[in-house]
Amino acid sequence: MENSLFKKSEKKVRRALRVRKVLRGSSLKPRLSVVKTNKHIYVQLIDDSIGKTLASVSTIAKSSKAAGLVKKNQGVAKALGVQIAEIGKSLQVDRVVFDRGPFKYHGIIAMVADGAREGGLQF
Repeated sequence: MENSLFKKSEKKVRRALRVRKVLRGSSLKPRLSVVKTNKHIYVQLIDDSIGKTLASVSTIAKSSKAAGLVKKNQGVAKALGVQIAEIGKSLQVDRVVFDRGPFKYHGIIAMVADGAREGGLQF
């Protein structure tokens, strides 16, 4: 008999793989990956062709803490989206592929996407 927590984490991995098997980021159009945990939000620009993270922001980064973005809520999520868009512009990235992972496009995930769009990223 399997543990219910194991089943839950296994389903989460399957959902993420189902989303990611369709998405591929490149140097011209990197993948914008959003991960949320119980306490923090992580946002990354990833180039899958070379397997490298181009830029990242999170609620645990020193720059975010200095700006007061330490709590996990929708306002902070939108600010992180704007920050990653500014970093993307400095890297000459204007188009991305949005990777929501195993999470629904709702709440914090949607606010990160809205913030990135406001910052100038297209997807």
